[in-house]
Formats: sequence, structure tokens, C-alpha cells
Amino acid sequence: MKGLLRLPSSYLCLPMLLACGVTLLTYDLPAGYGQGILLLVLVAVGIMLADMVSGTRLPPPERFRARHYAGTREAFVALAFAAVVVVFCVLDVALYPVPLISDPSSYATLAPGREHLRHISDMCWILPVIGLLCARHPGLRYGLVVVGLLFPVLVIDRNRIFAGLFSIAFVLTFRRDVARPLPWKAIGLLAVLGCVVFSVLGTLRSGSIEQVRLPFGDLYKAAPQGVKWLLLYVSAGPYNFASMLAKHYANPDFLFHQLVPGSGPLLTADTDIPFDAGNINVGTEYLPFLLAWGVGGAIASMLAAYALLLWCVRRLSAGVSLFGLLMFLRIAYVSVMAPFAPQIFIGMNGGFLVLCLLLQMLAGLLPNRRLALPSRSTHRELPAWQATTKSI
Repeated sequence: MKGLLRLPSSYLCLPMLLACGVTLLTYDLPAGYGQGILLLVLVAVGIMLADMVSGTRLPPPERFRARHYAGTREAFVALAFAAVVVVFCVLDVALYPVPLISDPSSYATLAPGREHLRHISDMCWILPVIGLLCARHPGLRYGLVVVGLLFPVLVIDRNRIFAGLFSIAFVLTFRRDVARPLPWKAIGLLAVLGCVVFSVLGTLRSGSIEQVRLPFGDLYKAAPQGVKWLLLYVSAGPYNFASMLAKHYANPDFLFHQLVPGSGPLLTADTDIPFDAGNINVGTEYLPFLLAWGVGGAIASMLAAYALLLWCVRRLSAGVSLFGLLMFLRIAYVSVMAPFAPQIFIGMNGGFLVLCLLLQMLAGLLPNRRLALPSRSTHRELPAWQATTKSI
């Protein structure tokens, strides 16, 4: 398990293999759909095998543990960045109706001006990471964690909830004492919390799952509604990918709209795409490439996603920098979510990577010194995160 966590392709390929397995268990697949599932499985397995040979790995936990971020130039810039994100989160819920309170079904409808705020507040997932690694004061540390997890609940953004929980789990895992086993209890608690919040918010924002009409198998039919949401969320992408491949449907417009900001809507709802269920309109990260360039385009996009992940791993390995870590966490998370919907090859994702590079350059221009602590209270003012790492 420890070796898999350091293998870059694990974050891209293992979730895809899991999603394909869940898809086979969830549906009685129509004739021809198995080819699409097989394509995803074979490419994922091929990437993992090549990755095992390449030798590129994430830094070991001892390097993360030895890297102290609090009090550094990077931490100063990161905390300023976090303050900006917090301000935009507050403005988002203060100036506009809160979907969780007013109307859960309005979560995807952004009033004029709110979409601009959301470009910044959507980065709320960075707040727990910056709080845990950079904040000396416990109140600031846990305040950032709470805001980073509470805001997406208020606006019913399950994607940001998962991103925040994923990032916390990664930090807990790679900042642990190497002499101790993996913190399975903490990771399990985060997983259970994510599943519970996901199921509850899924019911609030989309209503009963019984409205979905797909060829579900006996396992799905026997599951409770909360579990059905999870099964559907995990399996819908591979199912629709296989459906479009079996139907030989082609339409390059969706990929063009995705890659060229402002060229058109990114939504697949209410379009002529022949989904088996119109209200289940996701199809993995690679569906737009399949629709535009066929099987070759889908395979090329999977290889390109792996190349981007590999680039982030190599940047992180160079010095375990804070912004390198944020860049990796972003790409690792969207790689994990690749079986569901496009999140890797989008403008906001590219903008976040560029922003992290600029912030890292800005940190490099600041005076090269750690912020001094008073000598008489050095031990007491060490971040609780560093003071308690032996228990993680």
C-alpha cells in the first residue's frame, strides 16, 4: 500500500479500474457496451505497468515530515492567498442566497456576478492544507480547516468537499512518522464523512434517485438510497463513455468548448447527446476526446493526463515546496475524479497551476529568512501540527 501511494499512476488508474469494476457490478450492460469498459481498463493497466518501470515516485514520508513550512516565505504568501480565498467565500454566501438554506436545487444556477466570485471561492479546498502546514496559531489553523470544508457544504458543491477531504487525507498520510503505520482510522473517518455528506447533499439537490432510468443490476436495486447515489456517481462516467463508443456518436463541439474558454457552454445537459438517461450526463474525463477524435483521441487524452501528473510529481520531488504540493494535490485529485467528468483539461485547472507558479516566484523574491520566534517561547509557539506529528 505504501508503494502504491508513491506511484503517480495510482491516482489516475486505480480510480478508473475501481469505477469500471463498480460499473460492471451496477448495471446489466447492453450489448456492445463492454468494449468501452475494456478500453478504459486496458489503457489504465498499461499506464500503471509503464509507470512501475519508469521509476518516478512521490517523495517518501520522511521528506515531507522533515520539511517545515510554517514561518517560511512560502507560508507567508500561502496564508495571504488563503485570506483572499476566505474573503471570496464570505462574499459568496453573504451577497447571494445560500443553496443549502434557500433552495438546494439552485446549486448550479449562478446569479450574474456570482460566477466571478466562484472562480476564487472554488479554491476553498486549499484552506485545510495551508492551515495544517502553515498556521502556527491553533485558532487560525482549525479555522481554515472549518471554512474549507463548510463553504462547499453551504453551496452544495460535493466536488470541493471531496477535494478538501482528499487533500487532508494526503497530508495526514505523508506527514506521519515513518515508524508508525498509515493513519487508517483518520483516513477512514474522512471517507465515511465524505460519503455521508455526499449522499445527503445528493438527495437534497437532485431529489429521489428512483427517477433515474438505467439498466441497473440486482446489486444496485438491493442497495439503500445513500449507497445508490455512490454507486451511480462512481459508475455513471464509464457507463456513458461505453454508451457513446457503442453508439458511434461523434461531436467535436464539446471538446472545443472545453479547451477554448468562452467559445460555448460546457454543459452536456439538454443537448442532442444520446445518453441513456438524460439526467445522468457525465462520461469520464475522456468522453469529449472520444466524441471529437474517436478511440485514438480518448487514449491520447489518458496518456496526456498521466504526463501532466508525472510533471507535477517531478516538480514536487525537487524540493517538496508548498506550492508544488498544492499543484500536485490539484492534479492528483482531478485524476482521481477522471472516471466521473472532465476536470483535468479545463481552463480553471490550468489557471490554478499558473497561479501557483507565480506565487512560488513571488515567495522567492521575498527576504530569504524564516520568521523568527522569541527564544523564550520557541517550544510553545511551534505549530501544533509539528508538535503532534508523532501521533499522526
